[in-house]
Amino acid sequence: MEKIFRSNSVIQSLENRVSVRKYTEEEVGEELLTKIITSAKRAPTSSNLQAYSLIVVRDQARKDKLAELAGNQQHIRDCPVFMLVCADSSRVAYACETQGTVFHPNLESFLIASVDASLFGMALSLAAESVGLGSVMIGGIRNHPEQVAKLVNLPNGSFALFGLCVGWPEEHPEQKPRMETELITHHETYDKDSVTRLKRYDSELAEFYKKTGRNTPDEAWTGIIGKRFSQPRRPNLKPELENLGFSFV
Repeated sequence: MEKIFRSNSVIQSLENRVSVRKYTEEEVGEELLTKIITSAKRAPTSSNLQAYSLIVVRDQARKDKLAELAGNQQHIRDCPVFMLVCADSSRVAYACETQGTVFHPNLESFLIASVDASLFGMALSLAAESVGLGSVMIGGIRNHPEQVAKLVNLPNGSFALFGLCVGWPEEHPEQKPRMETELITHHETYDKDSVTRLKRYDSELAEFYKKTGRNTPDEAWTGIIGKRFSQPRRPNLKPELENLGFSFV
């Protein structure tokens, strides 16, 4: 079995992946990028809706503005290619229009588009990393969804779910520890007592941060997450997404 694992490129790519934020100046060629995007289209999609779109951004001025909107993240400015993975229901609305019906967006259609886009985005990232490119996903692109939509001319019923920096890596960061498999895996029913194992993860993550020079509390996961999420995150998100054509009823 170990031999099978070692020879499996997908497993190896996933086990070795890290978020890369520093890139060389080498460009990512159009032919390579097109192949990566084309392969990612084979990601699962609900009812074949393919409710996602991708905006490829190379223009420096536009990357600079997107970096600003995402919280001044320098790697957006520096990467040769920045992509916006968008949840997109606009084509569904068009299909209804051509059939003389009306699309009624609701919470389910929002979730379908968000899940479709997430699966496509992960496939995109994995495909990029399989050929030696580095990438990092950018959730901060949801800070100002209306401004982002206007900047890249998104249609009604579409918003940028997350961004993806892509480029040839200039760094190879050490892997950040993940929660142990037994903590996130449950058999038959959910083991609610499994959360007590977070103490071990707190210690492991604290040790990692210490080695990388980051000053964090000993409770390096529960301490940080418990404070960060003690207040509502992006309270502007719901009204802005409603302005962009989404519904949550």
